Amino acid sequence: MKRSLEALDPVRLRIYENLFSAIAEEMGGALGRLGFSPNITERRDYSTALFAADGSLAAQAAHIPVHLGSMPLSVECAIAALRLGPGDVGLLNDPFQGGTHLPDITLVAPVFLPGDRDRPSFFVANRAHHADVGGIAGGSMAAAREIYQEGLRIPPVIYARGGKVDEGLHRLFLANMRGPAEREGDLAAQLAALRVGERRLRELVEANGRREVLAFAKHLQRYAERLMRAALAAIPAGRYAFEDFLDAEEAGCAPPKIRAAISIRGGRAAVDFAGTSPPVPGNRNANLAVTLSAVFYVFRALGGEAMPANAGCLKPVEVRAPRGTLVNALAPAAVAAGNVETSQRIVDVLLGALAKALPDKVPAASQGTMNNLTIAGYDPVRRRPFTYYETLGGGTGALRGMGGVSGIHSHMTNTWNTPIEALESSYPIKVTAYALRRGSGGRGRWKGGDGLTRELELLAPAEVAFTGESRERRPYGLGGGGPGAPGRAWLIFKGKKEALPGRFHRHLPQGARISIETPGGGGFGKPKREKHP
Repeated sequence: MKRSLEALDPVRLRIYENLFSAIAEEMGGALGRLGFSPNITERRDYSTALFAADGSLAAQAAHIPVHLGSMPLSVECAIAALRLGPGDVGLLNDPFQGGTHLPDITLVAPVFLPGDRDRPSFFVANRAHHADVGGIAGGSMAAAREIYQEGLRIPPVIYARGGKVDEGLHRLFLANMRGPAEREGDLAAQLAALRVGERRLRELVEANGRREVLAFAKHLQRYAERLMRAALAAIPAGRYAFEDFLDAEEAGCAPPKIRAAISIRGGRAAVDFAGTSPPVPGNRNANLAVTLSAVFYVFRALGGEAMPANAGCLKPVEVRAPRGTLVNALAPAAVAAGNVETSQRIVDVLLGALAKALPDKVPAASQGTMNNLTIAGYDPVRRRPFTYYETLGGGTGALRGMGGVSGIHSHMTNTWNTPIEALESSYPIKVTAYALRRGSGGRGRWKGGDGLTRELELLAPAEVAFTGESRERRPYGLGGGGPGAPGRAWLIFKGKKEALPGRFHRHLPQGARISIETPGGGGFGKPKREKHP
């Protein structure tokens, strides 16, 4: 079926786009329904996607941007390292072999269609954030100096052969996790989701023919590439640079810098991160997969809703991320927070650069953090260990004609909150406050969105870790708009209130309360002058 895009029926092209996306969405629905942990069933911290035979992204569900933009590297590494046959499943989480950070476990399975021999026609994959994968602290997200402290690191391995899980590997995996029953349940849900995708692809081929299905998968990638070239051609040619900083690693240290220069010309873009700081001693280093996912997210957003989310989107975009920097860290750097925090700042930097080219279309900075909170300990009522992990929403940046949105996740995360009922029924934790943080959005003609206040009381002694950003540097405004309020955290115990830093790891007693105030988004435009009588 060699036809130009101009000769293709646009209705049929759109039908196939929706068919592929629907399969990915159904995979995600199965994973969310079958998962064991609230992190999967309530927060929906997982992503699902379909890949062509060469490992290129064919379609994805509307899940987590930092997962989806980086998953192609996982699939490529799995294909290169493993010979996957019918019924086989590959597993990995190694950030230096296609993963993001260790809690994100990726499963990859080949899909063999009638007529396939040694090579499958598609791959299905999913990635889920497990609430614990070992390491020096419960939740596997606390401060670390090298990746060996962050948890179990798994290169691409065969997890299931011919439909049967490798029991030895499975036991080894669970022996290194806190709450192994939950980990086992979430892994089983990931396996089931793969089978849903495999079954639906085969049904699609039975209904429409192998040749047509494979052809439209490629047509959609070329269509996305053409739309991206058109979107880039609409941007004034030039070189647009911007830089921003993470909070300082320690008091008295210079804040780590992320710098990007975006060159636009002739329907193509080059993103150069030269000038970015070297890796930090802590865990906020981003590996290449995370940086590529941030670039994919930003440029995919430029293309608008009509652009299919597949490998074609980045064909006209070149990324230069110098090895051994904060945005392309190498082993054995710690990377747990690079995935959740540095990815957000990379987006802020890219949008800041594009705002110089498109001042009326790019929003001010959103909260710039995921506010990662982990609580781990032993539940005396349920008589089992527990690990709670959550990211907290905040304010989004305003743009011309639209104020920011309050109390939601933004940019590289798309998770939900853990409802109070689910949290309190699953863990020895009580929610004592949950509200919008009024007035935390940046001032402007269009105001930034407000952050949140979330306060939790420990009903049993627990290990508590928090990682957040935008504590020292406020989310920037644009067009004369003001910055959003910085985030804050407090420990409240026996009538005393102690300010906590943006990153902490403490063992706390029963009755202690942790209060997190998340940042607001930046405002847009100079505020109107108030008229006085």
